[in-house]
Amino acid sequence: MNEKISVIVPCYNEEEALPYFYEEIVKTAKHMDVFKFEFLFVDDGSKDDTLKLLTDLSEKDIRVKYVSFSRNFGKEAAIYAGLQNSSGDYCVLMDADLQDPPALLPEMMEAIRDEGYDRLQPGE
Repeated sequence: MNEKISVIVPCYNEEEALPYFYEEIVKTAKHMDVFKFEFLFVDDGSKDDTLKLLTDLSEKDIRVKYVSFSRNFGKEAAIYAGLQNSSGDYCVLMDADLQDPPALLPEMMEAIRDEGYDRLQPGE
């Protein structure tokens, strides 16, 4: 069975960045076919069309999930909600503005799995 990576993306007014981020993360996931993926977006009370974009993406891609806050609670709350709602064996936090390029994900996973970096398992 393939292990799953949950990519958690806090979002606040990200309607312009989301299409680019989604395109990049899908491209990266395609090259990492030994893993299953979940793309978990947390809309932190955006005032633009972020939520509409997320609902549209979730309708066309079963890997896309989202949590929507009624108002802005802050990035830390969005991260916490993402971690609480993720189902992956691994969780990675990424910003929608591509500050954290999805193309680095294979290198990060190699470091975690093959180079002895510590990680916590659920329940530890």
